[in-house]
Amino acid sequence: MIQVEHVSKTFDKLKALDDVTFEVPDGQITAYVGLNGAGKTTTMRIIAGVIYPDSGDVKVEGHSVIREKVEASKNLAWVPELPIFEMEMKAIDYFVYIAGYMGYSTSEAKRLGKELLAEVGLEGAENKKLKDYSQGMKKRFALALSMISNPKNYLFDEVLNGLDPQGIMFFRDLALKLKKEGKAVLFSSHILSEVEILADKVVFIHKGRIIKVMSMDDIRKSVTNSLLIRVENPDKELLDVLSSYGNVEQNGNLIFVRNFKGDIAEVNSKLSQKYKVTELRTESASLEQVFFQIIQGEQK
Repeated sequence: MIQVEHVSKTFDKLKALDDVTFEVPDGQITAYVGLNGAGKTTTMRIIAGVIYPDSGDVKVEGHSVIREKVEASKNLAWVPELPIFEMEMKAIDYFVYIAGYMGYSTSEAKRLGKELLAEVGLEGAENKKLKDYSQGMKKRFALALSMISNPKNYLFDEVLNGLDPQGIMFFRDLALKLKKEGKAVLFSSHILSEVEILADKVVFIHKGRIIKVMSMDDIRKSVTNSLLIRVENPDKELLDVLSSYGNVEQNGNLIFVRNFKGDIAEVNSKLSQKYKVTELRTESASLEQVFFQIIQGEQK
């Protein structure tokens, strides 16, 4: 488990984080969502122990990243958005070098390296220099490095950026595998469709402050449907009929019934008696729409 407790951080005069508090439970995937500059990467770097907060603390498996950094780091893997390696080294040699710091012998590290590189889809590329890796391959290599010590907690900062569809599918499968193994996973992403698929919980951050924490189940329950109707011969009577089902908005022949409450078959039956309906369907708000509604509420 990762516990972020009242963390604040200021760079010069910019308050990057303001009293940030949330938890990443074991056996769950937690998504960290916010606009560019909201404070996601700063949070990740503090959790990873790369930078220290001005106030507050982070605990990894109960160990403070400030006072017990070595113990905390043993149970944490961090994959940054832009991994940095020694580019002139071959992938397997760099893997062995990093694994050596974790107590592996050269032979053990080579065996584990081949195993993990194959697991992340880099089989056959072990002896390539890292400078010859694509951005997606570098992300996969960083994932392999993160798995060396089989930690209990994982941080993925915009890990989907630069990945092709196959790479995104790989990360999705990996995250679900880690969850099944009881690991705690925190990932930030701009690809909200993937957040909807993967996350058990979403932490929304805006301008350095946590503005909402919601389970995906609660988000789905909070989402309201809209009824979209395209009619060739709309009139005032039609709008009056539809107003009993929700909030009506008209744009020419296109009519939206927001917060739709009713039965679509019943609506179709009523309208077809008088109106020529060419389109009738419901739309659910996406996570992106929910996110921006939360931000707009914060700014009022």
